[in-house]
Amino acid sequence: MKLSILSYPISLLILCSTSLISCSSGIVKTAPVTTEFSQLASLNVPSVEKKYRNQWTVKLEKKFQKRALEIIDFYAGRESYGNTYGENEKRSYPRAMLDFLAGNEEKAIAFLQQEDAQAKEHQQTNGIDYYYCFTLKGQIRKYFLYGKLLDPDYKQRMFEGAKKWTSEDPLTRPHPVYGLGDGSGRDWDIRRRGRWVDGRNTDNLRAMRETSVYLMAEETGNEETRLIYKEKIQRYVWALYHIGMGEWDSEVYHGHTFAPYLNLYDFAKDSEVKLLAKAALDWMSVAAAIKYYRGGWGGPVKRDYGGGNVAMGSSSARTFWLYFGDTPLPNHHPEEDTLFLITSSYRPPLAAVALAHKNFKKPLEILSSKPLYENWKPGKSDEPGYWETQFFGHSYQMGSLAAKFPDGDVAPFKLMAYNSQQGVDYFVVNTGKKFVKQGKKPGDEIGQYRNLLIWLRPPSQSNFNFQIPKNSLAEIEDNIWFFKLEKTWLAVHPINLKPYQEVTRKKEKYSQERFLTAEKTYETFYGFVLEVGETETHGNYEQFKENIKKNSQLNLESLTTGIVNYQGTKGQNLQLIYNTLNLLPMIIRNGDLHRWSENFALYNSQTKDKSPIFLGYKQGKLQVKAGGYEFTTEVSDERKVVTSP
Repeated sequence: MKLSILSYPISLLILCSTSLISCSSGIVKTAPVTTEFSQLASLNVPSVEKKYRNQWTVKLEKKFQKRALEIIDFYAGRESYGNTYGENEKRSYPRAMLDFLAGNEEKAIAFLQQEDAQAKEHQQTNGIDYYYCFTLKGQIRKYFLYGKLLDPDYKQRMFEGAKKWTSEDPLTRPHPVYGLGDGSGRDWDIRRRGRWVDGRNTDNLRAMRETSVYLMAEETGNEETRLIYKEKIQRYVWALYHIGMGEWDSEVYHGHTFAPYLNLYDFAKDSEVKLLAKAALDWMSVAAAIKYYRGGWGGPVKRDYGGGNVAMGSSSARTFWLYFGDTPLPNHHPEEDTLFLITSSYRPPLAAVALAHKNFKKPLEILSSKPLYENWKPGKSDEPGYWETQFFGHSYQMGSLAAKFPDGDVAPFKLMAYNSQQGVDYFVVNTGKKFVKQGKKPGDEIGQYRNLLIWLRPPSQSNFNFQIPKNSLAEIEDNIWFFKLEKTWLAVHPINLKPYQEVTRKKEKYSQERFLTAEKTYETFYGFVLEVGETETHGNYEQFKENIKKNSQLNLESLTTGIVNYQGTKGQNLQLIYNTLNLLPMIIRNGDLHRWSENFALYNSQTKDKSPIFLGYKQGKLQVKAGGYEFTTEVSDERKVVTSP
């Protein structure tokens, strides 16, 4: 039976103040809070110098700790943590470490130092699994944070194994049995790629590998390897600030990249590396803050698996909820990655928290660019791969994506709207047969101007599928589809689409959603135009409908050549001219041609002072102003971190 969060010893999760007292259990105690700013302390997290810390308020810290205790309660007293086969430590190790914080210390420590299920395959590292990237993330926190509680002989095995592991670069070193791999087996099998460490190259896996090798090389004194990985980390952090993240804003993986940089932040000894870690965490916190809204994770995003289109449905939302909160929903399934957040000294900048809470002047449009995947490869950092438009109304945020090519794991459009009970409602356009799975389909071209959007597609076999909240009002008047959400109203003008039909989807996570499908009517361009309204723009829903029917104008005279022109209810105009050479459409916004080549900035707020966020392309200086807070960090071309006071 799980304990109430109120029953945990106050020493488990407490605010740091002026003095720390170590106790026999390895937990750190502290006196009551007497200072304006505070940080979480547990176990033996190293104290972090002021220059590496972001200030936080006591109020935010108390809310953080309350949510942290809820997570610990969720994982407390489990009969089984899982196992250590393959990369399963990505779940089992954090579960054990969280259960330790709940007071089940002996059981947790026994699991953390049990013999690995594949110890024979890790003989070259004394039976310690330093191979799988997902395992490495947990091994590092186990060694550095829980290390003084481990059996001395086991910890020494970890040290000696790591010393062998980092005596050369493990990524270029042939595995003693599997060499450089034979290409067979599952993607994560050792025999597939061989080497001394998992060589998979997504952003999150690279982050796990590179931070872990660095820390163990530093710990064991293997200086040559340490410097190799310091350079890799410098390059990655430089890329974040100059061209962005290849696995950008993923609703699944953003937290997986964030967590290993918490390891680097907490345990690196080199001051330059610790500052690089902080810069990476600050950038990723800001990126998360843009997409996080009241427990939701908005689009567009890279590597979208279709599981995040409900409040608290996204893995990344459930991770950053620990920092951002701001939702009426509980976290029914907190991510294991939150262990790293709970036991770290790091806190995001206050300006990032304000950004996540949308505490800035609205309405607001932000134009952004995103790099190609695996942007470290030659030629992939020459220009952006995607262009994003995000619009923030008073009760919603919606975003869309333009790119020259189709991309099956990119969510090209999502809208999140305020809901007092659920946090947010979603309006999503899912263009495939699996209604919850998105993807930028071949032929799709999208243009957006603030609260207006045009989505056009050439003749094909695909229906348009729509996800709306089950409790929303859906009406069709004058061939316009109206959807009334709690505070946000949508008007969809179908273009060569038949009236939608409701489709039943048996998926528990989406039990409060409705799915609609609409077939095309003619073998020509088809799609839809969307206009979004709210109280601040139209007063009430009935007036919104009236304004749409009387004042909006949809011009389809040149549709056969791929031209759609729409004038919104407030006189704003959006025109899309379909590009037959590639999938980057010509967009005219209020009479001005939108030049993609002039919109390379990673974040470009369409305001005079560029608030709340600006980061120029290959300029390296991130500036955030929100909620009365300002934050600036710069990474130079020389890959040095420059921070503001």
